[in-house]
Amino acid sequence: MPENFLSKLNGFEDYQFENFFLIAGPCAVESEELTLQIAEEIKSICQDLSIPFIFKASYKKANRSKLDSFSGIGDEKALKILSKVKEGLDLPLITDIHSAEEAAIAAKHVDVLQIPAFLCRQTELLQAAANTGKIVNVKKGQFLNADSMKFAADKIVATGNHNILLTERGSFFGYQDLVVDFRNIKIMDAFGYPVVYDATHSLQMPNQSSGVTSGKPELIAHMSKVAIASGVKGLFIETHPEPSKALSDGANMLPLALLKNLLKNLIKIYQVTRAID
Repeated sequence: MPENFLSKLNGFEDYQFENFFLIAGPCAVESEELTLQIAEEIKSICQDLSIPFIFKASYKKANRSKLDSFSGIGDEKALKILSKVKEGLDLPLITDIHSAEEAAIAAKHVDVLQIPAFLCRQTELLQAAANTGKIVNVKKGQFLNADSMKFAADKIVATGNHNILLTERGSFFGYQDLVVDFRNIKIMDAFGYPVVYDATHSLQMPNQSSGVTSGKPELIAHMSKVAIASGVKGLFIETHPEPSKALSDGANMLPLALLKNLLKNLIKIYQVTRAID
């Protein structure tokens, strides 16, 4: 990269990719107490392991299968909680946005705006996010090949914002499964932006007849190891103290108690593969 824009984030000062960075947290803001608890625990883990960390939680969930699925505790309330995390724990934050109008609202509270995979081709949304001046993380659509993500990045660059992350999160395989083509990491890396691997959503099993997405969280460690060996710069993991009680996407989250040991193993792989390169 001509400029390491990530170094502008708290905890990323002088960051030169000596280690991968982590985007992690619960799927959504559920309560102030739980959000702060998760953020504080992940921060402690990452400090111990010298892993730069961006805390993730969606302040609202717009892409729900069922009308009565959890979509949030209220936008203003959730954003205030995220601000408390940022100020109280001195952490950079990332959250999803779903419309052009949401970009400026969310940008007041977070450092990185995330474009959900289903919306990665929405020009107005991409450019509204870019116009805030924030880092924009674009998740690759389940329906796109990796080469097509260059066009999403180009829409952001057209605004003058070059602060872009691209995230691999799997491709549709039939109606109710996803697969990960790890060639996508290399293809997107060639565009010149840091590539992130989403280790939780890539293991979803969507479009279940129940209207509730299931998943294979037992494969998170395995897939993360392959992704690190494949050259990703960052890892995205949704985690929760009790995934079975999570209000959103609990079926594919990593139990928080397992996070530190996984990260320790991933650091070893990262160091070996970078030595080989």
